[in-house]
Amino acid sequence: MDGISTVTAAELITEIGDIRRFSNADKLARFAGIAPVRFSSGGKGKDHASGQGNRVLNAIFHNLAVQQIQVAKGKNKRQRNPLMYEFYQRKLAEGKTKKQALICVMRRLVNIIYSMMKHKTEYRVAMLTERQAS
Repeated sequence: MDGISTVTAAELITEIGDIRRFSNADKLARFAGIAPVRFSSGGKGKDHASGQGNRVLNAIFHNLAVQQIQVAKGKNKRQRNPLMYEFYQRKLAEGKTKKQALICVMRRLVNIIYSMMKHKTEYRVAMLTERQAS
């Protein structure tokens, strides 16, 4: 995956350990502190970002998310990962803040990396047509 170097991959493997200890991607997101925590009382509640979890793993996913939505400077303004950039822009259009949209990208990265590690596959980029990218 673009943005994941050998060092970052090694950090992910070190922090996650054996992927089989997580039954699904939701458990990995919870372990990384990316999944929201529900605070409620009297039938009313809100979801808040978790301050718990593996902070090193959370930082790795945060840095990956920022890299995935980056846009190159200069004339061409090319996105590093057009699919993630489009997903991020869609979340902003839905009314989410930049921080919330970035957390959505982080969560999607957790799903992708969990699947890659679980099934021992490499990342395959889905091709966007010109019309889908616009």
